[in-house]
Formats: sequence, C-alpha cells, structure tokens
Amino acid sequence: MHIGLSQSMKMRQEMRLAPRMIQSMEILQLPMAALQEKIDQELAENVCLQQVDREREQNRNSPDNPDFLKTESHTAEEPQRGEVEQRELVANDDNGASDFERLVEISSDWPDDNYTSGSRPSGNQIQDSMDRAHDLMANALDRPQTLQEYLLEQFHYFTMSKVVSGFGEYLIQNLDGNGRLQSSLPEMMQVYGRSITPEQAHEALTLVQKLDPPGVGARDLSECLLLQLTPGMPFHDVLRTIISGHLDDLIHNRLPLIERKTGFTIDLINAAKEQMRSLNPFPGRGFASEQIQTITPDLRVEQNDKGEWVVEIIDEYVPSLRVSPRYLRMLESKPDAETREFIRKKVESARWLIESIEQRYNTLRRVAQTIVDMQREFLENGPEHIVPLKMQQIADVVNVHVTTVSRAVDDKHIATPRGIFPLKRFFGGGTTSADGEEVAWENIRRKLKEVVDQEDKSNPLSDDALVKAMQDEGITLARRTITKYRKAMGIPSSRQRREY
Repeated sequence: MHIGLSQSMKMRQEMRLAPRMIQSMEILQLPMAALQEKIDQELAENVCLQQVDREREQNRNSPDNPDFLKTESHTAEEPQRGEVEQRELVANDDNGASDFERLVEISSDWPDDNYTSGSRPSGNQIQDSMDRAHDLMANALDRPQTLQEYLLEQFHYFTMSKVVSGFGEYLIQNLDGNGRLQSSLPEMMQVYGRSITPEQAHEALTLVQKLDPPGVGARDLSECLLLQLTPGMPFHDVLRTIISGHLDDLIHNRLPLIERKTGFTIDLINAAKEQMRSLNPFPGRGFASEQIQTITPDLRVEQNDKGEWVVEIIDEYVPSLRVSPRYLRMLESKPDAETREFIRKKVESARWLIESIEQRYNTLRRVAQTIVDMQREFLENGPEHIVPLKMQQIADVVNVHVTTVSRAVDDKHIATPRGIFPLKRFFGGGTTSADGEEVAWENIRRKLKEVVDQEDKSNPLSDDALVKAMQDEGITLARRTITKYRKAMGIPSSRQRREY
C-alpha cells in the first residue's frame, strides 16, 4: 500500500453573497416593529449614524445646505463602492461599548452637531420630557394576572395543615393553560417528592377544585364539567348522567344511542345538551399570559381621484437617518491611520444601513403595488372576488427573484379601505370552474360553507353529496378535497351535523 502526498487543481463555480447583500435581504424581511428595533440597536452601537427629524431632513437634502454633498458623497480617500461590497463588517463583541468610548476620546474637541446654542433644550424642556415619560409609565397597562396568581389568592383563605397547603400550591402551579391537571393524583404525589398521605393529597385537590373559576383542577373533560354542575341547575340529574357515562356519544352526536342506554327522550337530551353550552370546558383560558400584539401596517393603499389604487409606505414610525457630518469632516481632516480606518468602518456601516432601508422601501412598494394591481377586484368588491395569485407572477412583473417577493411579503401588513390584511392574504391557488373561469381556493371554501349552512340539518349532506352540490355550483372537486377543506374549516361530519 502506497501512501503519498499530491497536489491538484480544480475549477468550480461558487456563489458568495457580499455582506451588503445579506444585510439588504435581512432588512427587507423585517416587519415594521423589528425594523424599528434594528434601527434603535444600530443607533446605540454606531455614533456615526444619526437620527434627524423629518423637517431637518428635508432642509438637509436641499442643495443650498453645505452638509448635503458631504453626506451623500464619498470623500476622495474613501474606498470605491466595489471594494465596499467585498469587505466584511467586523462584529463587536462588546456591542459597541469600546467603540463608543474610543470615538468619545478622539472627538472630544469637536463641536456637537445635534444642538446649536439656540436649539439646545432648556431645563424646562427636559423636565417636560421627563414628565411625559412618567405619565406614559403611569398609564401603561399592568401585567395581566395569571391563573396561578388568581387561584393562590383564594387558596390561602382556606384553613388547612402545612402539608396540605404545600401540596395544594404545587397542584395549582402545575395546572395547564386550560386549568386542568395532566396527571393522576398518585403521579402528582410521586413527582412532588415530599411526604404526604393519599388522604392529605385528596384534601388538597378537593380544595383546589372549589376555587373560582369552576372546573379548575379537573383531570379530564368529564370531571371539569361535573365540577360546574350545581343542584339548582336545569336538567341537573340528566346532565350528570350524560356527562358521567355518555359524554363521548354526545360529542359524536349519537343521540339515539344515548336514548336507548338511558331512557331519556331525544327532546330531553337536546334540552340538556343546550344547557351544557353554559358550561366552560376550558376554565383556565380566561387568563391570558401574554399581551395581545397590535399590528402596525407597513403600507397603505388608497384610491386617488383618477380611480387608481396607489400604494404608499408607512414610514412615520421609522426614524429618519443620516451619516454624521461631524465624522465625515474628521475623515477629511486626515487623522492618523488607525483613527481613520476606525471611523471609516463606522461611516461605511451607517451608509450600508441607510441604503438597505431605502432599498427595502423601494422593493416593498413595487411588490405591493403589483399585488394591488392584480387584486383590484378584491379591493373594490370584497374578499369573495379575490383571484388566484402566485408569487412567481409578482416576481415576473417586478423583475426580481421569487425569494425576494417571499421576503418582501413575509409578516408585512397593508392597510386598505376594507381593513388591515397581511400581504400573504392575497396569494393562493385555485381551480377552473365548469365555464373555464379561474376560482380561488378561498372562494371555494366560502362556497362550501354556504352549501353546508343551507343543508337540511335533519338529513345533512355526506362528503359525496357535497361533491355533487359543488358540481351544481359549477365547481368540480374530488371527494378527498372536500373532506380536506371540511376538516380544515372545522365543519363536522354529516353524522355530527345531524339535528334530531
């Protein structure tokens, strides 16, 4: 066996994305709230990046402003654009803290561009700003009370031994989001790991199940419903019998079977079933652990005087940015090589961010405008007039790759006269109707729901019958497709939909 070393040459093609391109794609994919956080982070880490108000930005862009050329043009000694695209940004492990200290040190003798002697805020203005911040904090919503906190407040009013109290608190802390225990009492005792008798554990569970809201502490659906029954409730005995031994039959709408087993009439079972609607199978869900997230649209679309639908970027929530003229002048003053390289990288990073944001706006506007142009019927006549649309169609019109369209619409929302919609709402496939017209899947699902709503509930349509009913509406679908959409829409089977 011969072992040796040798050299060889190979040719291969390899695509590498410049850091600038990667940053542009990341910025494009960010929703509005994430973009704001990204800008705040960059402002904190890069002092060469400045935030300016809209009015000052407009004045700055005037050719009469001496800072205009300095901000928009490269200095003679800075690298060419091609070199910039090939250079990788250096990430700072200390989140820019050392950079900030170094820039403070080398720029301590330079005047502050942010405030002139006439515009620097006074003591009263600073105090007013602090007062507004205090009022905002005072009026902020408190963190909502959790289920566990609510139950523990009640639980401590009971008189019990220390052992029972400790195990009861343990049970409360182990309730799921529905307010139920996912394990049996012996299993809970075993995991608890402390000395406790079965009698003490049962006492603790009984006390927990007496707490408000009724039904908490149950170990299954049946026990949860039984805990909510009260002696004076209508059909109390009937409900207890059905819940205790025939709940599965009731869920699957097997009312004749319950009639044979219990002797209750169908009318009595239906009446008890109606009364059961007042019970809550998920008593813990009334306590939300998270705040409801508000949606901030990235775009708006309005109809102009010519009847055209025009898309606009909503950027009033995003700060206007510029490269600091102070550090551009520092570069022009020809500092030492180390200082110059340090500032140059910071200025370059600021410019990349500003250009990436502008490119994001441009791409997002073009993509959204093309979507609106193709979904004009949706805006003018309602969601039932949406047309089948694929991202590749948008990419072909805008002349970008389909992945760019995907990033542009991801987690983005648009404000329309009909409400706020995610941009992905306008995409979807479809099928061809009997007359050759393209029909979106959303409209097919809507038509399916209409057919089910209009059926005779005493003799509901099977999936095979739904296929025939949809054919009568001019839409041909396979039975498996009908079943798939029925389940996705939460429509029960024909047996479960039957009313006796």
